[in-house]
Amino acid sequence: MSAYKEFLAEKEKIDRLVSSGYQIKGVKEDLSGALLEFERGNQALDKEKSVKEGREEEQKSEQKVYLQILTADARKYFSSLIIRQRRQDKADY
Repeated sequence: MSAYKEFLAEKEKIDRLVSSGYQIKGVKEDLSGALLEFERGNQALDKEKSVKEGREEEQKSEQKVYLQILTADARKYFSSLIIRQRRQDKADY
């Protein structure tokens, strides 16, 4: 797979999680890439709770997701998402 296709695949995974209500809560980087820790926000949980009544235990188990990022372009991409996320958090206060 070309480097660009690898980037697109990783970007799609990140975008899918973000659109599902997850936020990046942690990053562990090493020489082989980055491990992103995503956590679901309370608003996303409230929406899902109303849709899936009685399944609170499943929601708690899905609250954290880890994603391994290998390409440099995807690392740049999630960095820009973190900056946007932090700015949005400050604007909400």
